[in-house]
Amino acid sequence: MLDLYQKIEKHLDDKLPFVVYSKPNSTKISAVFQNDAQLHEIKDFTEIGFAFVSFDGSKKYYIPSETSDIYSEALQDEDFFFTNNELNFDAETRVNFEKLVQNGITAIENNQFEKVVLSRTEKVATLDFDVVKTFKMLLQLYPSAFKYCFCHPEIGFWIGATPEQFIKIDENNLKTVALAGTQIFSENVIWQTKEKEEQLFVSNFIVDNLKEFSDEILVSEPYTFQAGSICHIKTDIDVILNDKNDLEKIIQKLHPTPAVCGLPKENAKEFIIKNEGYNREFYSGFLGELNVDIASLRRDKSDLFVNLRCMKVEEKSVNLYIGCGITKDSNPQKEFMETVNKSMTMKKVL
Repeated sequence: MLDLYQKIEKHLDDKLPFVVYSKPNSTKISAVFQNDAQLHEIKDFTEIGFAFVSFDGSKKYYIPSETSDIYSEALQDEDFFFTNNELNFDAETRVNFEKLVQNGITAIENNQFEKVVLSRTEKVATLDFDVVKTFKMLLQLYPSAFKYCFCHPEIGFWIGATPEQFIKIDENNLKTVALAGTQIFSENVIWQTKEKEEQLFVSNFIVDNLKEFSDEILVSEPYTFQAGSICHIKTDIDVILNDKNDLEKIIQKLHPTPAVCGLPKENAKEFIIKNEGYNREFYSGFLGELNVDIASLRRDKSDLFVNLRCMKVEEKSVNLYIGCGITKDSNPQKEFMETVNKSMTMKKVL
């Protein structure tokens, strides 16, 4: 029997779908290897397997666990040497993104929405991208993130290390988080009013939209959460669901959250699609285990993550995706530098 990494190489050669991943702070790696090239579409979120959903929700796919080869094995220590990359960027990219941010601020001042999350792409040339090595580096660098590599010949090849849980469900128990605000991590982090307000938007949106599904919602105090070399403000939200069969309705209410879209959701989403100048595809969508714990094959569990800090691998380059939340107090220059700092998550493994 092939070991996990040999299986990855074989599936890549055979152009067959697969996903390999490790959950936050886990000592295990799990993988689902589909045995044919069929594209499976999610119809109503009762499907069982590994889900991969786009930002706008128009593309909803999954790799079925029941008819695929499942691998689960212990995480092995790897010895990589990392250097700190220089913060470099293209001047035209900076000008364009700062203009986009200013347009977002103007729209907020004109009462189109309260918050919008704006993003950009960055193409990085690569020679002979090494999937296995890159994934192993992510495992070592970002233990507290959800690390993954997803490949389907009809969808593309995506890899990332996201710090943000979308929703986690175990029968009637739902957990989610509100995550917003970004700065370089230090021992004495101080959050400004803009960042606190941005995080509160996300938290209030999630709680308000979950009230129709639950009579019992517990919200933690905001706290600083480290994700690699940067940190965010985070709030934990625990919910007892009235009906465990409401998953599709809950996803429709929450996705995309203000952490990746804005508020009000539809107004911000329309602005993003019209103004960003590119198709986000699966960046800021969500992914993860749908209606099953794949390692144990236990049902009635879902573990889904927002697809941030990710890149799409192409033939001789990768596309990085980075964004930031914009409110009335945003500064275009600072917001651009936030995207530069976030880009280091993926650049560190290239």
